[in-house]
Amino acid sequence: MRGAGVEAGTRAGTGSEPTQNGGQYAAEAGEIIDVEMHEIADTAKHESGKRDAPQSVPQQTRPAADTGFTAGHYADGSTRRDYKLYIPPAAGTGPLPLVVMLHGCTQDPDDFAAGTQMNDAGLAHDFFVLYPAQSQRANPQRCWNWFKHNHQVRGRGEPAMLAGMTRQIMAKYAIDPERVYIAGLSAGGAMAAIMGEAYPDLYAAVGVHSGLASGAAADLPSALAAMKGGGMVSHGAASGVPTIVFHGDADATVHHGNGQQVINAAVGTGSTMKDERLGGGEQRAYTRHVHRAADGRAMAEYWLVHGAPHAWSGGSRRGSYTDERGPDATQEMVRFFLEHPRRPKN
Repeated sequence: MRGAGVEAGTRAGTGSEPTQNGGQYAAEAGEIIDVEMHEIADTAKHESGKRDAPQSVPQQTRPAADTGFTAGHYADGSTRRDYKLYIPPAAGTGPLPLVVMLHGCTQDPDDFAAGTQMNDAGLAHDFFVLYPAQSQRANPQRCWNWFKHNHQVRGRGEPAMLAGMTRQIMAKYAIDPERVYIAGLSAGGAMAAIMGEAYPDLYAAVGVHSGLASGAAADLPSALAAMKGGGMVSHGAASGVPTIVFHGDADATVHHGNGQQVINAAVGTGSTMKDERLGGGEQRAYTRHVHRAADGRAMAEYWLVHGAPHAWSGGSRRGSYTDERGPDATQEMVRFFLEHPRRPKN
């Protein structure tokens, strides 16, 4: 299985862990992040450095028949990306939440939706789900380019494109701007962490599964080092963006130490933490770390899943990179997101 840079197309088999369609994990096979790519356009050169205020809820609503899993595309200048959008039956009844889901390398929106079952959660809890699709032109393995310095800041490269796509959906449908969230797996998780730090005015909370912190790498050598060791990342002030992290401690592709670095970047190292070791039986055991603000509000959760590989915890074998035995990352991320609408500034 290849990881946050290049991932092989593994799918869950009949056992408790994903089967491998030839080859070993990246750490075992010596495979590296694929850096052959074409630069995408700077889609937001005109964007100012100030934080944009959340967009107002559009007055238009969509007809009830316009529901289900639909295909679309986003274009800005020479940049174009396809996407899939889950529209819940409740669309058109009022402003609803939006969850943006960033797939891992070699995956696509359909595969990621099948594995995470996030559309089922959208049906149960009445929210939209947007799945941007990375193109092979931008990265041959369809990885989000989290490790390239020009794709790590607000207003440039892939972050600008993803923010633009999110705003396009918000303008087209009745989306509650206080309940827009972003999550991802592996390379998608690393990009979700970047998006949360770069656009805290757009995304109310972030979910990172088997990913890396914003700033973990700026080139190929540092990316490989971060994936292998989960070393310390130099951060300024904590972003303060509510963040939930899932990571397996048997992940041979992206070291689980990176999960703690994502938490540190979000809430720092001085917040109150409560440890709970739960699970067992047929389900993998896990330890959940809950980081609380001074007022007691949970600001971050770190779920360390014991014995889990590089795969979406609790996912379905219908998609790639899934581990059915783990606690349900989709359910817990949705719960965390809906507990964290954007808070008004004092």
